Amino acid sequence: MRQILATGSAGQVGTELRRYAWPEGWELVALDIDELDLRDTAAIAAKVAERPWAAVINAGAYTAVDQAETDVVMAWAVNALAPAAFAAACSVADIPLIQISTDYVFDGLSEHAWEETDSVCPISVYGASKLGGELAIRTGHSRHVILRTAWVVSAHGTNFVKTMLRLGSERTALRVINDQHGTPTAAADLAGVLATIAIQLARDPAAPTGTFHFTNAGATTWHDFAKAIFIGAARRGARSPALEAIATKDYPTAARRPANSVLNQTAIRTMYGISARPWEAALEDILDELLGPV
Repeated sequence: MRQILATGSAGQVGTELRRYAWPEGWELVALDIDELDLRDTAAIAAKVAERPWAAVINAGAYTAVDQAETDVVMAWAVNALAPAAFAAACSVADIPLIQISTDYVFDGLSEHAWEETDSVCPISVYGASKLGGELAIRTGHSRHVILRTAWVVSAHGTNFVKTMLRLGSERTALRVINDQHGTPTAAADLAGVLATIAIQLARDPAAPTGTFHFTNAGATTWHDFAKAIFIGAARRGARSPALEAIATKDYPTAARRPANSVLNQTAIRTMYGISARPWEAALEDILDELLGPV
């Protein structure tokens, strides 16, 4: 039995990694903060050295984007120093490391889908701390994959789909931002990609390394995503509020968001043969789980 260590087991991606149908001969050991505190770099080193892991997936992160603007040290400890500790320990043990990163490393000002080689320029503490984790891994361990993603949603935890459904059940009208563009990403699909990459890295020392992008296919805005959520919810008997499209300036937040979060996926398709399904299809699966099938 080959074991893969994963962090963030209670999060959206961690939950889906635990639900993933791992092939025979592979076992996931998924830990959350009560079992491995990502603020404790010594504990990270000890856990990596504990056994001959086939691979490590760091899915744990500080994701409170607005709170990070004032909780700077904690955000950097979890999002930058923890990846640095994983990189150092995995390098010593020659264990491949997979790190989840984010569209927030970009400023969002480009009009094209972001490529892995585009210049990074985070505009929030969260984005800067995640970039710090990327840099730590690139300089700390050669056998790594950094997987950037965006707009992660699922039937678990806190995310846009669940928030919209909750608010839609409470209110008759909602105002939703319509000038931020991106691609919803099902945590289940992301978990499948992480598993595929981890197994390939573990099996093949020559497997592709570096930085890759993965989201579901297509692009939308938060307003149009909300519209699709409520259309799907209505088909399942749920209430649908009226939606008003607003600009980012009309909904101020502590942290700035990228206006364009669409990620180019040519590299992962070319190097790993991974193609994403449309975000609309992924949304249907999430709504099926939350509200029942049509």
